[in-house]
Amino acid sequence: MTTTDAPVVLADSASLVELLTGASPAAVDVFARILTRGPIARIDLSRDTGFSQAAVTKVVAPLVAAGLVTDAPATARSPQPGRPVSPLRVVPEALCFIGVKVNIDELIGVATDLEAKVVASVHAPLADLSPASVVEQVALVVERLRDELGERDARLAGIGVSVSGDVDSQHGIVRESGLLGWTAMPLGAELEKRLGRGVMIAGDVPALTIGQSWFGRGVGTDSFALITIGKGIGCGLFVNGEVVEGAYGVAGEIGHFPLAADTELCHCGRRGCVEAVASSDAIVAAVGRAASIEEAADLARSGDPVAVAAFARAGTVIGKAIATVVNLTGPELVLIGGEGVANFELFEPNLRAAFEEHAFGAAGRCRLVVRPHTFDDWARGAATTVIRALVTQRLPARAVAHL
Repeated sequence: MTTTDAPVVLADSASLVELLTGASPAAVDVFARILTRGPIARIDLSRDTGFSQAAVTKVVAPLVAAGLVTDAPATARSPQPGRPVSPLRVVPEALCFIGVKVNIDELIGVATDLEAKVVASVHAPLADLSPASVVEQVALVVERLRDELGERDARLAGIGVSVSGDVDSQHGIVRESGLLGWTAMPLGAELEKRLGRGVMIAGDVPALTIGQSWFGRGVGTDSFALITIGKGIGCGLFVNGEVVEGAYGVAGEIGHFPLAADTELCHCGRRGCVEAVASSDAIVAAVGRAASIEEAADLARSGDPVAVAAFARAGTVIGKAIATVVNLTGPELVLIGGEGVANFELFEPNLRAAFEEHAFGAAGRCRLVVRPHTFDDWARGAATTVIRALVTQRLPARAVAHL
């Protein structure tokens, strides 16, 4: 529900999508700010965009008429005494989105509103990583989420799927995923064929970074890095107000920085990668007596010297990798997440020591913040990639054709 007393009349979802994809650059800028920073007053939009208040009002008018934007309750803050401000906010129920994260043993799916608030969630086991099986299982998760949406499914505006690896989002191709064992997999086309509508494919860490930059801890931050610790060691970069996606769709691959010894073989086939000593599988292999990362962590907590050394070595290499990222890009904040943060106290002393040793000059002032991990965050990131692409008119042409 909106925060106004008067009911908001929503245009149908197809009309709303058409309005967003055909909006002027000014409307794109204004709507994105309302979505990520609202409720926000017109005078603040004018200041932040450089548009006059009259221009802001003109841009906002069709968004209000369509039901995408509404006035929040008036506040006392106003440049003119006695004249309350009526800030603008989006109508979150105007559109729905679905995001699915593909893990090596599980699918996590969420349905969200326009503000990326999760309204439904589905977790499903994944035993078979063959492309055909994954496509079918993702499709079933999407169908379950659509059932969960009920009448709100009529407002579904897009589907996003995120996977680990080198992903070509424009063409929906997973070029390489070491964890999934895929090469040149046309995941977008296969899902569109199965589901009968457009699907946006994204790398899982870039998607999580987009989610944090639009609706998470990164909102209002000019530059931050997101480090993920778990089965892989990932990095998402948000620099000067933009997610760094790279000319070829590859950026922030700190898991393959050559910071470990050349004797360490990575699953990617190269030697010396961070993941070769710091991934969950690498730690379990180094401990030897553990069958899982949980068992390895239990051994380390009980003082087992081999387990303690494995986590310490991983922490040192991750700390060096973070220092390298900070020295290179200069973020004000590093968010550390992923399933590995459940054992972060085992990494932390060596990680922070290595970071402090290798961060250069003022770069060492960058804050390292550990954020709680939920797998739904990854799926929410996949949904947010679609929200951002729709709002900023970056949807791949193939996805637009199948909306």
